[in-house]
Amino acid sequence: MEQRRISGKGHWYHETQSSRNDAAVLPLVPEAAFLEDRFLLDLKIGADQLTSQYAWLSVARDISECLLPENSPVTRLHTLSCYDRLSTALTVAQVYGVQRLCNHYAARLAPQPGPDSSRESNRRLTQITQYARQLASQPTLIDDISRQQLDEVALSVNDMVTFNQLIGFIGFQARVIAVFQALQSLPVRWLPGLDTQQDAPTELFLDGDKVWQPGLPQVEPGYANTLQLDVHNDCLSQNILQDMSWLLLHDATAFSLFGQITHFLLTPSAQACDDQILVGLLTARINGSVSCFTGFAKAWRGESGLPETMRNGERALQAWSHNHPRERAIIQAVRVLTRAPGSFSAAQLQPLFEQGFSKGEALQLLVSSGLYGWINRLKIGLGNTR
Repeated sequence: MEQRRISGKGHWYHETQSSRNDAAVLPLVPEAAFLEDRFLLDLKIGADQLTSQYAWLSVARDISECLLPENSPVTRLHTLSCYDRLSTALTVAQVYGVQRLCNHYAARLAPQPGPDSSRESNRRLTQITQYARQLASQPTLIDDISRQQLDEVALSVNDMVTFNQLIGFIGFQARVIAVFQALQSLPVRWLPGLDTQQDAPTELFLDGDKVWQPGLPQVEPGYANTLQLDVHNDCLSQNILQDMSWLLLHDATAFSLFGQITHFLLTPSAQACDDQILVGLLTARINGSVSCFTGFAKAWRGESGLPETMRNGERALQAWSHNHPRERAIIQAVRVLTRAPGSFSAAQLQPLFEQGFSKGEALQLLVSSGLYGWINRLKIGLGNTR
């Protein structure tokens, strides 16, 4: 079958097989590549919000620079080029449909030199793109075969850890930007052809509690370097990261920053604890992270029937939430943000405000749902439940 001889970097929906073209290809919004804030993408927020959220936003900007640097030298153990990383970021941004994100990563990708047109390079880029799209849109499709396919196109274990971190981070970024835009009542720009994420199959959650096991070789403690040991010690207090820690240490710098952002966002006050566990339950149920769901179900201290109701799917949860208006407002907002962040608007915030949430409380809760989605995808992408 003849390859399509067109350049695919000048628009959002780029081809995975494209030939080199000496002519300059401009993205839709070329100035989007030169934004000062690489996380919020120069989205203007109020001074009060900027001050109160400064700690974790600062770390998020550092993660962006870590996972999507201006230059990414390729070595034997780190084969992800700048093109690979930005192509992945654009693929995930397309899945979520947040226009600001699509503009930015399309503009940054356009001037990057693409891979050669060999069969091996095309196959590698196809596998990378397919995996990123599936983990972003249908996480439960990822399994041992998916990881084996990445191994077959020469991604190292270090690459796979970084790659999964990148996919999770772009999903988090998309949801944070969607929430800040909604708080400012900015209009939602619907993109045609984008499907809403479907909830994970009920059958996954009906076999009782399960534990997570890594699907890739972990860093051996006896061979860990000083940086890896320091990062591991810094994250010991965060139970949510413990079972993944020796695997995530393959990219110790990214893991260190990831640990910092979970520390800032997932240490709520006693009042917010039940709400945050509800958010964790719901995101894990939608994304299909059975081990995350199991952990949150054990930590739940509210009405005893909720985890079991959530296991049974959306219809059962709707019936339960009918008599729980506060939880219903949380569920409605988190459901839209998790399934389709590009469609999230001020309309989803209003029920939270009616239940007494301040703007700051709503922001913290919804941002945590984006972080839980990141953790869900790391669990699914890097291991299995047994």
